[in-house]
Amino acid sequence: MKNIKIILICFLIGISALWLFADNLLPQPFNYFAFRKVMNQYSGLVAMGAMSLCMVIAVRPRWLERFTNGLDKGYRLHKWLGITALTATITHFIFTKGTKWMVGWGWLVRPERKGGGQPPVANADFSLEQWLGGMRHTAESVGEWAFYVALVLMVVALIKLIPYRWFVKFHDWLSYAYLALVFHAVVLIKFSYWTQPIGWLMAILLAMGTISAVLLITKQAGKHRRFRGTVQSMQFSETDNSLDMQLHIPQWQGHQAGQFVFVRFLKDKEKAHPFTLASAWQADTQTLRVCVKDLGDYTHTLRQHIQVGDAVEVEGAYGHFTFQDTPARQIWVATGIGVTPFMAQLQALANQSKHNQSIDFIYSYREDNPSLLAQLQQQAQQANVRLHLWHSATQGHLDTQKVMTMASDWQQASVWYCGVQAFGKALQADLQKQGLPQARFHQECFEMR
Repeated sequence: MKNIKIILICFLIGISALWLFADNLLPQPFNYFAFRKVMNQYSGLVAMGAMSLCMVIAVRPRWLERFTNGLDKGYRLHKWLGITALTATITHFIFTKGTKWMVGWGWLVRPERKGGGQPPVANADFSLEQWLGGMRHTAESVGEWAFYVALVLMVVALIKLIPYRWFVKFHDWLSYAYLALVFHAVVLIKFSYWTQPIGWLMAILLAMGTISAVLLITKQAGKHRRFRGTVQSMQFSETDNSLDMQLHIPQWQGHQAGQFVFVRFLKDKEKAHPFTLASAWQADTQTLRVCVKDLGDYTHTLRQHIQVGDAVEVEGAYGHFTFQDTPARQIWVATGIGVTPFMAQLQALANQSKHNQSIDFIYSYREDNPSLLAQLQQQAQQANVRLHLWHSATQGHLDTQKVMTMASDWQQASVWYCGVQAFGKALQADLQKQGLPQARFHQECFEMR
């Protein structure tokens, strides 16, 4: 989480500093319309810069994970950049359209245009600046309608009550709105900016965003990491409403325990959904295991229309929640379906001849699943991991004090958490107050919106 905060802050400071180098926040003579002009430029630059980075993140490039410490964190950055873009875009709209409305209502008096509002005289030495100026009206109209579309789509993306399938579908349309806004920006960005660092930065961001948008529209994003196979087996547990699936993926390139994939069932019209892998990679079986909890409209109906033998496409693997660190002691904490990455790591450790880490695994669950619990106990024994089961329905909610009691010497350990996000934040805050370094707390932020 620290990395994405740093990236977001550096983006805002960097683009603001470069803009201030090119322009003046307090133009002279200072009046509302002069201030409106510079704020239009600044808010537009921030909005388009943030949207461009959102587009880049959306294509899931490999190099991004190194900077964000995993694609799950990258999507968190994507969300905050989207909020930044939304805020800057609304600000831009208020200064643009709001001012026109206030003039129409008689609240403001627009100053006289230089030259009496006469059109410019044709010049034989026609320049790029004049050419762009000739498209100003078109760019303003395109930008206004693209803003309305983008505003609705960004708000939809932030409202979690809207089903995931509609969120993904609407989110795809943002690529088209973004391309329209690129045209708007190229025409209306102050021409003198293009010869200065702020212009160079915007040219790079707009180019990267445009390429990313085209890749998303043509469905090329992540294509080189997609592999097809079939559903090998399915098992549904009535006790905790979870679906356990084995996927046979012959050409899979391997993964690390703790990573996640995007799964799309080809008979389905749904977009790919993210699921954490519950198995270590075994080349001899060529199978991947995913455990799906009934948490929404899609997962609720999945077992009813997917059958053994159905074709499936898997994209990945993604994520850095891979248990790779230096401390000789680890503490794993999972709640609910957050157990899946730990299931994969248990299998990976059991397949090793030996490992030198001391590991305590605390699993909090509400609904009984005897088959899963028996499997965890067997794998933990094989992997030489101390398993602590916590039945929250009968023992009460798990809290930090109980975690510290069950896992001794936690001060020397790294902590790996996956599950309910709110409990993860509370656990991290409590442990850090007790002296655990921030760098030794790892949490999978498995929220795609």
